[in-house]
This record gives sequence, structure tokens and C-alpha cells, in this order.
Amino acid sequence: MNKPVILITGALSGIGRASAVAFAKKGANVVVAGRRDKAGNALAEELRSFGSEAEFINADVRKEDDVRALVDKTVARFGRLDVAVNNAGTEGRPGPITDQTADTYAATFDTNVLGVILSMKHQVRVMQGQGSGSIVNISSTYGHEGAPGASVYVGSKHAVEGITKSVALEVATSGIRVNAVAPGPTDTGMLTRFTGAPENKAALASEVPLGRLGLPEELADAIVFIASDEASYITGHVLNVDGGHTAN
Repeated sequence: MNKPVILITGALSGIGRASAVAFAKKGANVVVAGRRDKAGNALAEELRSFGSEAEFINADVRKEDDVRALVDKTVARFGRLDVAVNNAGTEGRPGPITDQTADTYAATFDTNVLGVILSMKHQVRVMQGQGSGSIVNISSTYGHEGAPGASVYVGSKHAVEGITKSVALEVATSGIRVNAVAPGPTDTGMLTRFTGAPENKAALASEVPLGRLGLPEELADAIVFIASDEASYITGHVLNVDGGHTAN
């Protein structure tokens, strides 16, 4: 397909940002979404330097009006939506279950789960009308393995994987594929916040069979692949990109 149209939420840093760059370098038109205007406009300008037609749209995935407008503005600008990458997420407040509250639950699940549901609702609405599309939800290997001190985050990523599989089955005959990419330990700002100290991050890296943290660009390559026509027979799948971490 010539000049596919890509929409990425949570696109202003980490894996989302790397994915936006990867798609732009392959010649796609890219819409990046987030909540920081200065960073978003700067990223769109950078993407244009690769020859992409790129736009930034300010949107909070926890708010349905924002999500509806994000998808509709994308279609108004480019005429269609071929790939959606639902990357917006938060680590929440790590800590033991006895420290968790209704507020810490809501703060994590509203972004990680409700945000994915609302995004897919409006992405599928458009893609069904086209008869085609590919959705990639960003999960985590913690979505299918436990992690002490991360119960709420782990629960949210379990939910993302279950929702991904259910919606994949729901839309399989509509020409829409829905998959998830589950990063293992990846060197992002979120991991730095989650681990809390350089020695904790180093200890986590030492547990990876490949002996290092993943790079956002490596995750981006996997996202570009599973969203592409080269993965046309893959749907309802969770792709681990983790340096062998879950196989260990």
C-alpha cells in the first residue's frame, strides 16, 4: 500500500516515539498523539524531515471525546486509517498490594485499559467502513507473568492482552487484524521510574538471556512488522519482544 496512514497514541517518548520514527522512515504518513503540545509539534516536524506527512494531535486517551476527535481528525486529514498503535500507558504507582488504593487502581487502569478500549472502539469504527486495518496494542511481558510490587500494572496488562484477543475475534471477518506487542525489559523512561535506581535497572538487565535491556527502536521494528502486510495471517497474537526473558 502506498503511503499508509499510521496513528500512534502515547507517541511522544519511548517506544511510541521510536515507532513514529520507524514508520516515517518507511514512508508512512503519521499522526502522533499525546498531551504535550511542544514535544508533539517538535516530533511531527522531525518526522517530516524523513519525508513523512506528519501531524500532532493533542489527545487524552482517558477521554472519549478526545479519542473520537483524534480518529476523526486523522481521517479528515489523510482520508483513511490503516494502522493504529495504542501505546499510551503508565506504570502507575509501584508498591505492595497493601499500599494500593481505589485511586491508584483508577489512575493505572484508566490509561492502560480504558484508553485502549476507547481507542479501539473508534479505530474499529473507521476500519470497518474501509474493510481493512491493523491495530497493535502495547502490552508488557508482565501481562502474562507476575512481578512483585506491580500488581495493578500487571493486572492492567493482563486486561490489554485479553481485550486484544477478544476484539481480534470480533473483527476477524471485517478485514481488521488486532495484535499486541509485549515488551520485556526495555530502556525507557518508564522502566527508569519503575526500577527507581540504576542498580535495580542493572539487576533487571542481568536477568535477560541476551544480557541487556531492549532498545525502543527494537520494539518499534517489531511493531512495524506485525502491523504490516508481511504479517497478514497474524491476528489475536501477543508478540513477546524480550531478549528471551519469558523463556528463561
